[in-house]
Amino acid sequence: MEPRGLPQTDLIYARVTDAHERAGRRDTLSAMDFGYNPPSGTRGVERFPADTFVRDLQDVLDIASQYFSSLWVSDHLMTEEPFRMDVWTELTWIAARYPGTMLGTIVLSNSFRHPPLMAKMAASLQAFSRGRLILGYGAGWLESEYRAYGFPFPPAGVRIDQMVEAVQLMRAMWTSSPASFAGAHYQIDNAYCEPRPRPQPILMIGGDGERKTLRAVAEHADWWNTVMRPPPVLRHKLEVLEQHCRNVNRDYASVRKTLTRVAFLAPSRADAERKAGSRLEGPVPPFAGEPAALVDHLLELNALGFDLFQMVFADFPDTTDLRLFVDQVLPKIPSPSPSE
Repeated sequence: MEPRGLPQTDLIYARVTDAHERAGRRDTLSAMDFGYNPPSGTRGVERFPADTFVRDLQDVLDIASQYFSSLWVSDHLMTEEPFRMDVWTELTWIAARYPGTMLGTIVLSNSFRHPPLMAKMAASLQAFSRGRLILGYGAGWLESEYRAYGFPFPPAGVRIDQMVEAVQLMRAMWTSSPASFAGAHYQIDNAYCEPRPRPQPILMIGGDGERKTLRAVAEHADWWNTVMRPPPVLRHKLEVLEQHCRNVNRDYASVRKTLTRVAFLAPSRADAERKAGSRLEGPVPPFAGEPAALVDHLLELNALGFDLFQMVFADFPDTTDLRLFVDQVLPKIPSPSPSE
């Protein structure tokens, strides 16, 4: 399949313009867009030869960057297994090597970086990348890595309140110069964040807690990111988000809905299920099947309202499944036009 979209000289401008426009409106149901979320460390999905990781990552991204509109990096310091790259370092490396894609974090833990510093980091990368940053943000959740690195791990409600304050503080630093902010958790006094980002990074909040997180999405986010749930659960989460939008007088259609999807993709369902193995028995099972089934699956999710999918391909560092997606899934999916 030929790479999607415009010639490379125009591609970055089209994608940046398109992404920022869609931060303020919902795309049509028939249009879907895809990002690629490669590993930044061991996460129980891909095979992971640590000694060759950087080379393997480059080989895979050399392909993915031609067909996916965005590249996404996860934020963990460590998980059950120790190997893990720093998200911001990896994202900056990607930004320099692949100038034709949007750049996203999926999602940052607010607790790991002091919010005023995070505002400065985001503004700087937005300038160096010429406006390509999607700042995926969250409250953090993995207690073991917090404890290992010496971060306090307050209750979830407190972490969400801290995340909301952080978003408000960063917005203030991106719009006012100097900026001051006095919250319960964070304060700044006449702080400069120059150059202020023009345009501001797209702000995406991750998580699906119904009382606080989805309200934060309605109040503060351009985009929302969640993980796979059974379709009736996803439909309910969307209804909760829509109600929060009504409560805060927000146009529900202006929130872009994105979903991270792990895929075990193979020429046959039997091969895919064999690869997925016991993972299919977990609480959030991955997709496992052939290309035609994945097309149907994505169309079902699109009908719910999701139009951007951050894909995880389990064969990494092998590219067989990624190429199968490019050759047999993407051609069957209506893609957004840069002119829309």
